[in-house]
Amino acid sequence: MPYRPAPTGTTAPTGTTAPAVTALFRGLIALAAVTGIMIECVEGSPLVVFSFFTIWSNTAVAVVLGLGAVRAGTRRPPLPALWTGGVLLCITVVGLVFHLVLDNEASEFNEAAAIARLTGARAVANQLLHTVTPIGVVLDWLLLTRPGTFRWRHAAQWLAAPGTYLVFALVRGALVSPDTPTRYTYPFLDVTAHGYPGVLTNALVLGLAFYALGLALVTADRFRPAVAPRENRISSLGAGGLK
Repeated sequence: MPYRPAPTGTTAPTGTTAPAVTALFRGLIALAAVTGIMIECVEGSPLVVFSFFTIWSNTAVAVVLGLGAVRAGTRRPPLPALWTGGVLLCITVVGLVFHLVLDNEASEFNEAAAIARLTGARAVANQLLHTVTPIGVVLDWLLLTRPGTFRWRHAAQWLAAPGTYLVFALVRGALVSPDTPTRYTYPFLDVTAHGYPGVLTNALVLGLAFYALGLALVTADRFRPAVAPRENRISSLGAGGLK
């Protein structure tokens, strides 16, 4: 059933506790993303930090989940699914690529040794950005949103974010000095090591993975059960979205 706004001068129908809980949960996810980004910026160069897809995705989490928290707390309609589903897809890929590709000694592109050397605030930021926010966003989608709001066309539209990042990463790599340690932000985008054909092949594989995961999310969103009573779900990640 589509969302029907409440008449002027009234609030949308809702329970008394669920909106506050939803707003708090989303606020904490947004705070985790902001905290991780701030730590990275303090510990390193902001210009370098914001060249990573993880930071792009976590910035989107902070904005979209922050707005979602405000909308839940004020009982306003949900954000568009194109936004919130895109964030869900991107941050899920961040978590999967980090744990299955970068922090996996069996992977061709593993950086497990470097990751293991992270300590203190950098280790905290690493967990916030690659583990806490992906899990938090997925839980929010599964437990606090209305099913059936994603559309098949969204799976293709969501590819705009990784596509834009690919162009940015390759242009940046071509412009910065060859001896810059972070010239290419991810090993599978390193033109020096793989050449443009190899990098574009890697990008195509990742793009297909993005699309397949997007289709899987749309399918799951259509068939997953409604966990909470509809009137208690105010703002929906399904409505409306590496370092």
